[in-house]
Amino acid sequence: MFLSIIIRAYNEEKNIGKLLRIINDQKHDYEVIVVNSGSTDKTAEIAKQYGAKIGKIKPEEFSFGYSLNKRIENARGDICVFISAHCFPTSLFWLKEIVNPLVENSRIGLVYGKQRGAKESKFSEKEIFKKWYPDDKKGIQHHPFSNNANAAIRKKLWGEIKYDETLTGLEDLDWAKKILKKGMLIYYNPDAEVIHLHNESWNQIYNRYKREAIAFYKIFPEEKFGFFSFIKLFILHSIKERKINFKEIVFYKYYQFKGTFDGARYKKELSGELKRIFYYPNNKK
Repeated sequence: MFLSIIIRAYNEEKNIGKLLRIINDQKHDYEVIVVNSGSTDKTAEIAKQYGAKIGKIKPEEFSFGYSLNKRIENARGDICVFISAHCFPTSLFWLKEIVNPLVENSRIGLVYGKQRGAKESKFSEKEIFKKWYPDDKKGIQHHPFSNNANAAIRKKLWGEIKYDETLTGLEDLDWAKKILKKGMLIYYNPDAEVIHLHNESWNQIYNRYKREAIAFYKIFPEEKFGFFSFIKLFILHSIKERKINFKEIVFYKYYQFKGTFDGARYKKELSGELKRIFYYPNNKK
């Protein structure tokens, strides 16, 4: 079965070469497509050196759903594999592990794998990855959680259900919710592991959680997140994770929950300036 590996990248010259070297060691028939969403560095040049196809996205056109839809449309693979440019598979069998459930069970429409933080990742983010991507819960799940930083889907199913291009994030969660409703299955495979490197400023963390909260409450309008939820989660999580660098933990939790709180309350149409902040803050996606 032929695969299309789709990598979303923006100014990833420090990471794209390492990722593509790891991918080149994977044993399978595939093409690699790098979605270059307005990079101003050598991302595209480096990707071409490794034989990747380059799909350009203008910054003003970008959304996570749009960037995927645009590239899947011309992908040749029966299965589309997604990985972020700052994620690095930990095994030579990563590609096999992320696609095998799709090959073995025709009712599975989506597979996603484990993520772990890098050495330089913030402590709280490492703890979040451990919670979201456990070591011991391999198999079919009946809730829509998933993440396109490390995932694979059937192109035929995408032909029936496209990614929502209006969402400011969580296009993966929205798509997973829709395929579950259609009767398809989601599979989590912790053996398909990647190291996910986020090197964000506090403002970038705030913006990430804000845009994801805006998307979340569009997908699940019945959910609520008020001021008292913010206070409760901020205090409890900060105390619970009181390890190593307490100051860093407090800052991370504050910007995480403040972003979520502000995003939950946001009801306006997104301005061009806000989109720029969300997608291109300080030239770091």
